Amino acid sequence: MIALPFAHDSPPLRGRLRVAPEDFQVREAIHFPLDGAGEHAWLWVRKCGANTDWVGKRLAERAGVAPGAVSYAGLKDRHAVTEQWFSVHLPGKADPDWTAIHPDFTVLEAVRHSRKLRRGALSSNHFRITIRDLAGDPAVLAARWQTIATAGVPNYFGEQRFGRDAGNLLQAEAMLGGTEKVRDRHQRGLYLSAARSALFNAVLARRIGEGTWNQLIPGEVLMLAGSHSIFPAGEGDAALRQRVADFDLHPTGPLWGAGELLSSGAARALEEAVADEWPIFRDGLPAAGLQQERRALRLLVAEARLELPEPGVAILEFQLPAGAYATTVLRELAQTTDG
Repeated sequence: MIALPFAHDSPPLRGRLRVAPEDFQVREAIHFPLDGAGEHAWLWVRKCGANTDWVGKRLAERAGVAPGAVSYAGLKDRHAVTEQWFSVHLPGKADPDWTAIHPDFTVLEAVRHSRKLRRGALSSNHFRITIRDLAGDPAVLAARWQTIATAGVPNYFGEQRFGRDAGNLLQAEAMLGGTEKVRDRHQRGLYLSAARSALFNAVLARRIGEGTWNQLIPGEVLMLAGSHSIFPAGEGDAALRQRVADFDLHPTGPLWGAGELLSSGAARALEEAVADEWPIFRDGLPAAGLQQERRALRLLVAEARLELPEPGVAILEFQLPAGAYATTVLRELAQTTDG
């Protein structure tokens, strides 16, 4: 792993996260209404101290179906209080009793829908995070939080993507380098995602070092804010530069895979130079069947609020789009340790 640079200088404070599960709360939001009828039971679940996949297996057991009949939009932190949707495919079956399945989670609502819940099918996640034992000036904290809310942060993949002690990345290197075979489809997907994310983070780190992570450079590929719509900007013009400055458009980096890079010029030269430093991933990801995609380099923090209820405690509330990591926001604010 490379040392990822900060966009707004080193964080000015220190503190502790996840002293209790309630200190890290996440609530996901979907962007479409549910039908109220259909073969899929959608379950709004609150969990504490349990990982998403484990909850899915318990729901499958209660419904008497295979684990593959249970879907969710994304993995949520285990050491947190989280609320998220699951769907269970129950064709021709009535809902079982969803109450009192396990003390670590509760089904708060059950609604029928015509389609299964697919990965990534959510619009945003809302966070309420408490930092304790803060060491530093509260005024400095408030100023840095305002900077984050105004300018955004680098859209790094969080360290949880890489596993404990970057284990997923090490496994990816062994798998793509041909020294280890991975037959389990789920594990293989985790390792490929880790490798792809590492390349993206490395490109973003280079752009931060050059001071261009939030600017249009020649050959840029831009993404429309609030969507995954992208287009090559070429050399760009004053109008496009202004739209980037206004956060209507975001510079992007590659999610590596097969096919030509959409970038050109200086942007492409930088991306290819970084990929050349990771030859096993550069060559292995296309061979594994992944296709070139793009991800925004910049992450905006919506609905940002800060509370200072007592000395040494800060409560942060904010909203992030799907696929973004709260830890990438927190790392610009404070150096934190868990527990």
